[in-house]
Amino acid sequence: MSNEEKSIRSMNHTSDHYKFTVMNNTQPAQGELSLLFSGEGKPVPGHANGPSVHNYYLVHTVISGRGRFELCGQRYTCTKGDTFIIFPDELFTYIADETEPWHYMWVAFKGHISEHLLLSLGFSPSHPIVRIDDIRPLTSLYRKIRATFELTPYPELADLEAGGLLRVFLKELGQNNVGKLAFHSLANVPDIERQINQAVRWLSYQYAQQISIEELARSLGYHRTHLSKMFKQVTGLSPMQFLLKVRMERAKELLSGQIHLSINQVAFSVGYTDALYFSKQFRKTFSCSPSEYRMLALGH
Repeated sequence: MSNEEKSIRSMNHTSDHYKFTVMNNTQPAQGELSLLFSGEGKPVPGHANGPSVHNYYLVHTVISGRGRFELCGQRYTCTKGDTFIIFPDELFTYIADETEPWHYMWVAFKGHISEHLLLSLGFSPSHPIVRIDDIRPLTSLYRKIRATFELTPYPELADLEAGGLLRVFLKELGQNNVGKLAFHSLANVPDIERQINQAVRWLSYQYAQQISIEELARSLGYHRTHLSKMFKQVTGLSPMQFLLKVRMERAKELLSGQIHLSINQVAFSVGYTDALYFSKQFRKTFSCSPSEYRMLALGH
């Protein structure tokens, strides 16, 4: 990286800021969520940004002092702990207080899941602010994000790390905005339904292992009979029927995939140590043998 590029990534604006540092992501990924840049500043009294619009999301957290933020015709006075979000294509203005100008940190990002994610976290142009009592976790994340981009010889790796930190950062915002979260709240889900959902995930992920429904029930704190009854009420299948369904659907994927696996290899991959028993289960489920299904699926 040239000295010119380094100077662009970290600048000091002495004319309108007592302090101004910004670090840019030189290799931002294109996709669902991409961090663009992060910075820290302490502007002079009365310093204003806007009125203008951005084509990305920009989050500011006030570290000290105060200022005014305006979005969608609404005006907010912000002090330490307030975090405000600028949304793309929404006219905004923010102005440092004349006597006690704010000190803030910021992060910018974009990506096709950004809007949905922020809405799920309870933020929108009409609700762009959250009050955070303990800002230390957030300020630590801001600094880690900037450090990620500082003097790195591998910008693609820095982008990966920054993307992970951005997700932790957004989680922290949501954790401080729990009253407005739009996620499906687990607090309103009965305990047994939560446990069944946990069992469904376990069976869906661990189908290749030798699974004992008895042990699964015990780990969730239920008798096998009770778990099976409740499992069927929620899913329409018993745990064993659900496990069989998961295994057979995965077997179909493997048999019709580009990598040619033997029937024995397919059987092991979906949790059967006996290829003959696997074949019997497959025929019982789909009315054809694994080999016959493969020929049909591949057009042979």
